[in-house]
Amino acid sequence: MGRAHEVRAASMAKTAAMKSAKYARWNKEIFAAAKAGVPDPEMNQGLKNVIARAKKDQCPADVIKRAIEKAKGVTSGATKEKVYEGYGPGQVAVIVEFLTDNDNRTYTEARTAFNKTGGTIGTSVSYLFNRKAVFSYEGLSEDETMEALMEAGLDFEELSTDEDGFVHITAAPTDCEAIKEALLAVKPELEFEQAEVDMVPSTRVDLDEDHLEKFRRFLEILQEYDDFENVYHNANLPDDFDEE
Repeated sequence: MGRAHEVRAASMAKTAAMKSAKYARWNKEIFAAAKAGVPDPEMNQGLKNVIARAKKDQCPADVIKRAIEKAKGVTSGATKEKVYEGYGPGQVAVIVEFLTDNDNRTYTEARTAFNKTGGTIGTSVSYLFNRKAVFSYEGLSEDETMEALMEAGLDFEELSTDEDGFVHITAAPTDCEAIKEALLAVKPELEFEQAEVDMVPSTRVDLDEDHLEKFRRFLEILQEYDDFENVYHNANLPDDFDEE
């Protein structure tokens, strides 16, 4: 069909992949907000605000609905979180979270991802991570951020601005939603690059080209599973590495 068709097809595929990654991020953020409180936006202000931002970002209604329904399943006991730890390619410490109604299936899936890429499952690595609320955004300065947090009576561990103008905050995980609300109260249109509770590694591991490619494949395998939710790791990845 010619080069023009190939270019259009590649462009459409790239656009579809970007949309899929964006919707996956909203799915996780909506689910987290729903699980943190009542899975009803009329009774959960944090969830209501996340949904409003998702809609503004043109996130489809069915994605929002599925995330809320998944959270309802967790609160009703229909599904539960399963966490697996181990070492991935290049001895990268990895923590993988699933949301499932079948423990055997998710264990098999996690073990497959580790085994296929030269890793080992079953070794505890959580001691290498600290659970923190992590934020990254642009549109508010450090001074404006500090003022907003002080007025809300909130504390933080670290506050900085990078060379691209993005402000970064780390804080106690229990303050995640409160900090997000305080910042949005000052600037409702503020869009976060990251605003979630994360597992922050205390040390990082560099990967050579071969292990970097294997680690990319490791993430791809995990993302193929319907029950997969999150992965935390201590790999020191290059700026152009796409984890989605």
